[in-house]
Amino acid sequence: MNQIQTLTPTTDADRRQATPWTVDAVAALFELPFNDLLFRAQTVHREHFDANAVQLSTLLSIKTGGCEEDCKYCPQSAHFDTGLKAEKLIPLEEVMEAARAAKANGATRFCMGAAWRSPKPRHLEAIGEMISEVKALGLETCLTAGMLEDGQAEQLKSAGLDYYNHNLDTAPEFYGQIITTRTYQDRLDTLERVRQQGMKVCSGGIVGMGETRRQRAGLLVQLANLDPYPESVPINNLVQVEGTPLAGTAPLDPLEFIRTIAVARITMPRAM
Repeated sequence: MNQIQTLTPTTDADRRQATPWTVDAVAALFELPFNDLLFRAQTVHREHFDANAVQLSTLLSIKTGGCEEDCKYCPQSAHFDTGLKAEKLIPLEEVMEAARAAKANGATRFCMGAAWRSPKPRHLEAIGEMISEVKALGLETCLTAGMLEDGQAEQLKSAGLDYYNHNLDTAPEFYGQIITTRTYQDRLDTLERVRQQGMKVCSGGIVGMGETRRQRAGLLVQLANLDPYPESVPINNLVQVEGTPLAGTAPLDPLEFIRTIAVARITMPRAM
């Protein structure tokens, strides 16, 4: 399997919508006959990507558990009893060992995740060193560490960070049923800080949390209408964890999950 790459170079201008998507328009895509939807999504994909290539990425938790946010899907939240023990930031050499293994296994992007509401100043120096050292291996670097405050995105950019991940999670109208400790605008503000520093944005969401199809469409509208839309858009299916409020939620039909990914491709043609 070849490494994924765009057929033509992509710029921010390429990822700006000529006409903003509406929820009605995106919901109509969901209603297409299944095979027609897949054909349309595949046609769009082949216009911009090698259809026989994928990118391998590796995610490492560099700080696990004890998060003060109350995201109802997350076993790392301190609000829920999931049996997960809170840990401190892991040492640099442990990160590098994982990064070297990731590269040896074919990964070209290495993402580090920290369970924080927002990184503290004392954390950024250590994380900056991790970013620099991982980047020196020839890997793309990605970080997900919660909300970024003024100046923090600039520090990460200086360390050489390529991507910052901060998901919108769901549509605005469903968001309050999933998270109360962080607003939707907080998430958008973090993405804007990342964009202002010239870093690449990784932002998507989670489906299967009890939202409606129209709310799934609403999430994709929010992502697609960002100016520009993210370079990378992860669409995750809820993994239910005992002890979280969403444990026991009716699972999403697998074909509906595929529909969501197909619609995401149509609405954001150049996103990875």
